[in-house]
Amino acid sequence: MPLTFYKKPAMVAYVTCGDPDIATTRDIVLAAIDAGADVIELGVPFSDPVADGPVIQRASERALRRGTSLAQVLTLAAEIREQAQSTGLIIFSYLNPILRMGLQKFCKVARVAGLDGVLVTDLPVEEAGEYLRVMGKNDLSPIFLAAPTSPDERLKRIAAASRGFVYAVSRTGVSGQRQQLADDAKKLVSRLRRVTKLPVALGFGISTAAQFTEVAGFADAVVVGSAIVETIEKNRGQEAAAVGAFIRGLTAESAEMSAAVR
Repeated sequence: MPLTFYKKPAMVAYVTCGDPDIATTRDIVLAAIDAGADVIELGVPFSDPVADGPVIQRASERALRRGTSLAQVLTLAAEIREQAQSTGLIIFSYLNPILRMGLQKFCKVARVAGLDGVLVTDLPVEEAGEYLRVMGKNDLSPIFLAAPTSPDERLKRIAAASRGFVYAVSRTGVSGQRQQLADDAKKLVSRLRRVTKLPVALGFGISTAAQFTEVAGFADAVVVGSAIVETIEKNRGQEAAAVGAFIRGLTAESAEMSAAVR
């Protein structure tokens, strides 16, 4: 099915698959969906996650020690799809695991599993020709990261290659929670709106209801990653319940703030 945001702002939730194990990840994802997540990013653990901060790095290390693989994440996606028909499902991966599986095989299996899109963090759009061709052949949405430092011409290229939505990075550097959003965030979303009609999701550093509310004022979707992964890390044995409660609290408090402003 096409990758679609059915409400604004949409809630995009990231999890590192296999932390603490694949079975628990499935429970966490289903709890997140039940709590209101519209799109799930299934993070494939990688040994050198250069775009991720310490929270997700630790989660990747734990998942890799468990032996979590891309093949297991694809199987997990198929299991989730059976129980969540309308939720957007995205693989969030570095390029190496996909190349090891083989691009053709990966895209075929991803589509059969019911995935909607793929975000490869370290694949520049300028080098993505074959990737885009195979993704299109398998009706998968390629999603690219747009950074505040990207010049306008590169934003145009990213927007033209993307399907579903464009992922705007709120600041330079790695993922992780921050006390406040960078000034560049709103400006980047505005620049993207001038070059695409696709929805724009903003991520990196969003962890509080106040930040969620702020982003909801100018972006189509809010991506929450490190705060969810940290919730999992701090609530061993109660991961799914804790993530569900965190997402409900985040969106409910945000809704109250928005209503108070109106």
